[in-house]
Amino acid sequence: MKQLIDYPFEIKPLSNEDGGGFLISYPDFAECISDGETVGEAIANGADALQATIAALKANKLPVPQPGSGGVASGKFVARVPKTVHAQLTMRAKSEGVSLNALVLTFIAQGLGASRRSVSS
Repeated sequence: MKQLIDYPFEIKPLSNEDGGGFLISYPDFAECISDGETVGEAIANGADALQATIAALKANKLPVPQPGSGGVASGKFVARVPKTVHAQLTMRAKSEGVSLNALVLTFIAQGLGASRRSVSS
């Protein structure tokens, strides 16, 4: 049986602009974060948030990730790029007759392949 203590977490200090204190997040649960004035308070608040997240997943009959699994990748993410890059990508996609999404996915796949080849060389 999974216990809350088995789930890895990350703690990062928050800037004064963000209110100070500490932010806790759980790599296995992208949506589960909390904070606290001290590290101890952040950990306690994080445990409460994690317990509520797991309860919500179970209540909705959704899978609960195993500790250390890194969570479930949805296959979707948002990336902000400069307007000029967005315009260039849009024009390139149009000229190649593909969607912007397909073009960017191709570039990412090519980049991952190139980085994998350079690591194994």
